[in-house]
Amino acid sequence: MDLAYLWFWIVGFLFVGYFVLDGFDFGVGMSLPFLGKNDISRRQVINTIGPVWDLNETWVIVAGACLFAAFPEWYATLFSGFYLALLLILLALILRGVSFEYRHQRDSLRWKRGFDTMIVVGSAVPAFLWGVAVANIVQGVPIDAAHEFTGSLLTLLNPYGLLGGLTTLLLFFTHGVYFVALKTDGQVAVDARRLAARAGLLTIVVAAAFLVWTVVMAFAQGRDFALVTTVLAAVAAVLLIASWISNARSREGWAFGFGAVTIVTAVLAVWFALFPYVMPSTTDPAYSLTIENASSTDYTLTIMSWAALIFLPLVLAYQGWTYWVFRKRVTRSHIEAAAAAPVH
Repeated sequence: MDLAYLWFWIVGFLFVGYFVLDGFDFGVGMSLPFLGKNDISRRQVINTIGPVWDLNETWVIVAGACLFAAFPEWYATLFSGFYLALLLILLALILRGVSFEYRHQRDSLRWKRGFDTMIVVGSAVPAFLWGVAVANIVQGVPIDAAHEFTGSLLTLLNPYGLLGGLTTLLLFFTHGVYFVALKTDGQVAVDARRLAARAGLLTIVVAAAFLVWTVVMAFAQGRDFALVTTVLAAVAAVLLIASWISNARSREGWAFGFGAVTIVTAVLAVWFALFPYVMPSTTDPAYSLTIENASSTDYTLTIMSWAALIFLPLVLAYQGWTYWVFRKRVTRSHIEAAAAAPVH
């Protein structure tokens, strides 16, 4: 296989990992107003991702670095054209990270509620804008002969892009609530299952609409893997329904697992719909960025391939070990004991 095509799928794998892992982080953050009825409950919710949120977030850094090295033309067009949207995502991620670290630095209720609001905003904005960005990449954007984006932020806020943003927002929200139900006990876990049941229904409807639109578009534009996209979209829909049923039966582990695989399958469906382009042009198909005309030299991709072969398994092993260490539930009694402990 040509190395450029190999790296197209490696970059896709990195974004799949990011959306699955940071996706439930976003969902947990957005669930705070619904599940955090008091400070103990809010701490219980936040602590479910406390040890792992920063590790999950590094996936997007690695994905961006690989995109820059493997597909410099794609990176240049994407980050210049989508500059404002990506800047908003970056600011929101910074806002969220600061809030996690500083909310417990003072006992003031006003102080904590302020940072809790920042966590919600810092989770919702990226969850929505990532969907908008990915949907526009797949659909195509105005690109001229110099491979420069000629639109604006409003260009990205088209019906398909907005539906993509709403889909990722709801999908990540439901995914995060499943995680809270899996990782907590007591009233928070009960409330999380109820919330997931309501949110899951809306997510199924919106995600189905987005996947159907994606399939229709893939066939209309004559994409190479339109049939594969259709199959993956159907599988994603079945998995999403399975996650909702599992939650209704109080099988938190199965619900979260099905939810995670739903995101994997849905992103793969979108990735196959994009192939062989990396950024289609709506101005003129001849101006489109493809895997071949946007990639680096074979020498660069060869060095990157050896580096990935050595370090990627190590990173995956380390992250797996981290999740194993922090696999236990965050119990209410533990939070209450920590809150009652004297400060030295």
